[in-house]
Amino acid sequence: MTKKQKDKCHTIIHAAAVAASGAATGLAQIPGADNAAILPIQVAMVVSLGEVFGKSVTKTTATSLLSTALASTAGRFISQVLIGWIPGVGNMVNAGTAFTVTEAVGWSIANHFDDEI
Repeated sequence: MTKKQKDKCHTIIHAAAVAASGAATGLAQIPGADNAAILPIQVAMVVSLGEVFGKSVTKTTATSLLSTALASTAGRFISQVLIGWIPGVGNMVNAGTAFTVTEAVGWSIANHFDDEI
């Protein structure tokens, strides 16, 4: 990955993580409700990351990549169920997990795209 590609990936991934965190903060008291807001953010992130590496990624392909990458993030669901409903604390925990998961998945997919070149 070139420095220019890495910088673009950083901007895309960090912006998506911040947006996902915002969605998770506002919807923390309803377990799973933020998924409807976060998924389109992450799909757009994957499509944008594909563009960085000259790949044409459809929304369907992006959703498939995300499904595979997010399959191991059961911790996010567990934190929502156990703590998400608590006002204040739940909002912070939900925001933090959404941010962290989006960052991790974003870099994983960026590295995947880079390896395919």
